[in-house]
Amino acid sequence: MESKRQQKVGKLIQKDVSEIFQKEASHLLSGTFATVSIVKVTPDFGLAKIYLSFLNDQNKEIYLERIRESSGLIRSVLGQKVRHQLRNVPQLQFYIDDTAEYVANIERLFAGIVIPPLVNE
Repeated sequence: MESKRQQKVGKLIQKDVSEIFQKEASHLLSGTFATVSIVKVTPDFGLAKIYLSFLNDQNKEIYLERIRESSGLIRSVLGQKVRHQLRNVPQLQFYIDDTAEYVANIERLFAGIVIPPLVNE
């Protein structure tokens, strides 16, 4: 369970990394749309796990690799944005958020369930 401080820092990083993707690092995404869905921060604030959701499903691994290669640049821009709120900027690790695919798979499984009608005795 995350503390309130971890949640606040996570929301701050989520907002600022989203802005970075829209403005400073849009070249990494080559026209696709990426959203920062979840940010989880460790209790020591040394690491932030950032989960990304991509609109273009075909090339999300390529986009994720580009973002991982540029994580130092993203971290330095983030540091400039949060320099008054955070003492140290956490290391950034990026992951693909597969929640939407998981939900679609569950819905597909539920749609395939056949429930026989009740037989009245």
